[in-house]
This record gives sequence, C-alpha cells and structure tokens, in this order.
Amino acid sequence: MAKDGRKERGLCELYAEDPERADSVIFGRQYHSDRRGFLKGAGLATMAAAVGAAIPFHRNFPAGLIPSALADEPAGSLLLEGKDGLVVLSDRPICAETPAHLLDDDVTPSSRHFIRDNGIMPEMAQKMDASGWTLTVDGEVERPLTLTLDELKRRFKPVKLRLQLECAGNGRASFNPPAKGNQWTVGAIGNSEWTGVRYRDVLAAAGVRKGAVYTGHYGHDEHLSRDPTKVPISRGVPIAKAMEEHSILAYEMNGEPVPKYHGFPVRIVCAGWAGSVSHKWLKRIWVRNQVHDGPKMTGHSYRMPRNPVAPGTEVPEANMEIIEGMPVKSVITSPATGAAVKGRSLAVRGHAWAGERVVREVHLSTDFGASWVKARLGRPDNRYAWQTWDAVLAFPTAGYYEIWARATDEKGALQPFQVSWNPEGYLNNAMHRISVTVA
Repeated sequence: MAKDGRKERGLCELYAEDPERADSVIFGRQYHSDRRGFLKGAGLATMAAAVGAAIPFHRNFPAGLIPSALADEPAGSLLLEGKDGLVVLSDRPICAETPAHLLDDDVTPSSRHFIRDNGIMPEMAQKMDASGWTLTVDGEVERPLTLTLDELKRRFKPVKLRLQLECAGNGRASFNPPAKGNQWTVGAIGNSEWTGVRYRDVLAAAGVRKGAVYTGHYGHDEHLSRDPTKVPISRGVPIAKAMEEHSILAYEMNGEPVPKYHGFPVRIVCAGWAGSVSHKWLKRIWVRNQVHDGPKMTGHSYRMPRNPVAPGTEVPEANMEIIEGMPVKSVITSPATGAAVKGRSLAVRGHAWAGERVVREVHLSTDFGASWVKARLGRPDNRYAWQTWDAVLAFPTAGYYEIWARATDEKGALQPFQVSWNPEGYLNNAMHRISVTVA
C-alpha cells in the first residue's frame, strides 16, 4: 500500500488497464496521430535501464508491449514431493506449471511435468498401492468389463509412446481482460514416454455397440468438498478418438509406475486434445449413446465461442463448442529468459507441437518480428510427440534483445503474436518470447 493509502499496482496490472498510458507513465513513450508508439530520449533510456542494456531494434518495439524481461515473473513456489522447480498456481486443487527452461529435455522427466488436478488426490495414489484398483467398462457395450491392473497388463498388448499433454488453459495469464482460472503462462505442457495398452483394444474386448457415440471418464479423485456424491470432473471423447492407435490407458510414465501426481495406477492419454480428457486415477469408462454430459463437459467448461468475440463479451452457452485438437505452438527452452550472452551469436533451442497435426517449420526473430530466421526442425518420435528445433542466432551489436518463436503446422496455420480473446482463456498459442542481453 502506498503512503497515501492507494493500492500499489504491478506492471502487468497497469498494462492490463491501459497499455498506452502505462507506456507513457513508465517509459515516457510518445504516440503519433496514427497511434504508432516510438521510444526516444528519456523514454528509451528508461526502458534500456529497466531491461539492463541498450535496445538495438527499439524502433520496432510494439506499442503497449511489456518487455519480456519484466513480464516473466514467477507466480509463486511451493515444494512438491518428487517435483523439480515447478511454479505452483494453486494448492487446492494442485496446479503447477514448469518454467520454460526446465522443459528442455526431449522427453519430459516426471519431476518436471506440469500438474493439473480438479479434485483431491485419492488415497491409493498417495500410498502408491494398486492392490484394490479395478477398471469398469460399461454402458453401450456387449460385454461389460471389470479389470484389475494385472488383468489389464496381461490381457492386452503393451505399447510405449512419447505423447504431448497440454492443458487447454496454457497461456491463460496473457488474456486481457483476464479470464478466470489458473493463470498458466507457457509451462502447462509435457512430452513424456507413456507405457500402457491401446484404448481401442479395451473397448473392443467390451464390444462397443453401433449406437455408441462418446465415452465418459471417471476417476478415484474426490470432490474438493469431500462430498462423496459429487464428482470433480468427468470428461470424455468421441468414440473415433478413443479408437485411435495412439490413445492409451497408461500405467507407466518414463519407465516407472505412473507417479501419484499423474494418475497412479492408470490414466488415460488422448494426446493432441485438451489435457482434461486424459483422465487421471481412472476407475470407469462409460460408453454412451450421446455426447457425454458429466461435470466440466457442459456450459463454458473446455469450450470455445463458435465465432470470434470482442474482449469481455458474455457468450451464451448455445454459442460455445467443445474443444478438441490443440493449436500449433512452440516454446523456447534454452537459454532461459534473462540470459546474458557473451559474443555476437547464441545457440537457441526449443520444442514445437500442433495438437493432431505435425509442425512444418519454426522461425525465430530477434528484432521484434521485423525479420525471421528459419530454425532446424526435427521429426516427432511418433505421432503426437512434440518436435525439437534449434538455431544459432546472430546479434549486430550489444544490447537488449527479445527472441520470438513462431511455429507453422502442416496445413499452414501459424502462431499469432496475439490470439483472440475468449471467456475461459483457452487455446492461447501466441508466440513465445524471451529476453537476452548481449554484453
């Protein structure tokens, strides 16, 4: 609180309310009649001092943009058993994301995979004891099943795949006006190696009827109220998605039993779609003759407006549609933002993914988007795995720079600088940017 009793506001709050005024107040940025901002004199000196170096491409710096060096501040921290460096956004339920530079591994270690819970972790997961676990498959099937973990492993052929999982709200922190929910930045994504059985093999054993349309997923997690009659979340997928060869019921993550935070003993992994359909602590698959209508399947939950809307618009439920495939996206994992660069070149690395599609190319910019350099892009290890890219960037002189990453998928869709607003803050695939200072 300021001495005169007024509440002090952070940089992001100022820019959220009025970015042009914030530019003027903080950096002394002036505006032309056509609203293009420019930095000069004291304003340029102020911004250079704030980021710790001169800004060679300051003429290209967009108006109303917070420098990445000042915007990337962690929301909070809390130690979680078996986790390394995650930023905790909520502790009830637990939601924690991974800082971008800790996502550098081609295969995301379990210790660095983000966490998204909706309820309270079940006791069997806390104890890592699967002795009483069973999976029920019922509904629109000819032969309802009840399987133990041993039966699941014994009856069905195992499969091992590297699969991306991303929360639909990844990037929510960048929406203006703010959207309610966990304020993920870029770290609600992981690409681990999962071992399990194909979802379709289990459904085939149960004998899916012709009238089946959708699945409904249920887990052992408890509702936050501890009311046993309430379910924290129950989402599902169309039968066609469940029948894909890359949709699995996983019992191992990176060669070990699925950790407690990630769904021990068995979870669903339907990669390329919103992570919420990949249910943790699985106990039941309900095959249905209609679109599933469990908790967080209706209303605005995990849905997008059918058409673009103006920021702050209230969208009727009838105009919302279920999120399926995730959009093209990339992340810079090395170096970490704020890095000091010695010399005039820098090796840069990261990952890119595109939901159900393949990434075709990745480009990088060091001059605020005025020009782009094509990165070297690897192939995915299997469908639905992310792709690793790398490049060596050159800098013309010392100073403050931002590195922007932009991926393009196989159908030509590319990451925008900024995405259209939506009421729940979903599917933000805006370009990732980091700051570096060249000595």
